Amino acid sequence: MNNTIMYKGYIGSVEFSEEDCIFFGKVLGIRSLISYEGENAKELLDDFHGAVDDYLDICKSEETLNNSAAAKINI
Repeated sequence: MNNTIMYKGYIGSVEFSEEDCIFFGKVLGIRSLISYEGENAKELLDDFHGAVDDYLDICKSEETLNNSAAAKINI
């Protein structure tokens, strides 16, 4: 069994909680903690894809803010 999944170049872990009867994981190799879960493989993949897409949207928004004229300081 493969314990990782990949989407848009991001790798995610795959674990199973027997106690909660749910699959869960987190995106690996980034500073932010991005987790996802699902009651079955399809739900896990859908939530993983959504989490990565949301993360990329946030990164794009922050990059836009950091590159705006208001974010630049003149000394």
